[in-house]
Parts: sequence; structure tokens; C-alpha cells
Amino acid sequence: MVFILTLEKRLIYKNMKNVVILHGTGETKDSFWFPWLTKELEKQGYSVSLPQLPDTDHPDIKTWLPVALKETYTPETILIGHSAGGPLQLSVLENINVKIKQAILVAGYARPKSDDPQPEPILQDTYNWEKIKDNVDDLIFINSDNDPWGCNDVEGRFMLDNIGKGKLIIMKGEGHMGSDKFKQPFKEFPFLLRLID
Repeated sequence: MVFILTLEKRLIYKNMKNVVILHGTGETKDSFWFPWLTKELEKQGYSVSLPQLPDTDHPDIKTWLPVALKETYTPETILIGHSAGGPLQLSVLENINVKIKQAILVAGYARPKSDDPQPEPILQDTYNWEKIKDNVDDLIFINSDNDPWGCNDVEGRFMLDNIGKGKLIIMKGEGHMGSDKFKQPFKEFPFLLRLID
């Protein structure tokens, strides 16, 4: 009897439409467009998870990745990340053993954003681009042409070129698509909702 329940549970998880949203530096589940997007996706029948990552002001792959990997990833999963959630998404895709449906990186990046010699602990030294590519069906990079943090269209192109598949959408004049410091509240993101498959 226990085996049957476990098997049924696995089948439910395998077919579950779920979205995992990974926030960026200094963010919470209540930041920017996250509450709006969560509500809109739940209306469409998605199960949405937005884990609170530890020490949010100091993103570190060593502490953030274990939390992100505790989420449920299935062939129906959609993975969305903002800012420092972008490099975290790449690390998740490199470390899961399932091909997910879609990944959308909003203002993501995969290399240091400035000439500052201080390392960015959220970044891996290298990425296994081939494994990342193999673990997602549809990959979308959304970067702005004027991101004040440097997570711009050049970074989107860098990731797209290294992975070798996906789409780069360049938002004109949209900044970081959510930033307290630069007064970009970005409370809703209808364009992002339309991209979710």
C-alpha cells in the first residue's frame, strides 16, 4: 500500500505544472513583480514556489544552491530568476538530473559585472554550458539595454552564445526590471507572463 501511494505521488509530481522563482540580491518573495506573477500563475493552475534564499544581501552559490536544489524539478517545471537569481538558475540547471520545460533569466548574468577584482560569490568559476543546455527545453534571456547594475543585453548575449540555444529579448530602456536603489518598482510584468509556456 505504501508503495502505491509513493508511486501515485511520483506520478502527480511528474505531471505537476510548477514554477520556481529565484530572487536576486536583497530581494524577498514580496519584491517587485514576484507577488503579482505568483498570483497570476496560480490563477492559471500552476504551483508556485519562491524560496527565501539565505543572507540575501550577500548571495553565495555555496549557500544559495543547496536551498534551490531542494525545490521540485520535473519535465513540467518552469524556472524563473531575477538578477543574482540568474547565475543561480544556471547552477541549478547544471546540477539537476531532469530536463525541465523552461527557464527564463531576467536581468541575469554569468560573469563579473565590473572590473572590480572582488569575486562575486554567486558566480561559479566555470559553467558546464552543455549540461545546462541539455537540462532545459526552452531558454529565454531577458536583459535591458540600460541595466544600471551591468546585467545588460551584452550579458544576455554572452550566456546565449555559450549555451548555444535559446532566445535573447532585449528590453529597451527598462533598466534592471526591479531595483530599489534605482527606483524601479516594476510591480507587474505582463510581458514575462506571456512568455511562460
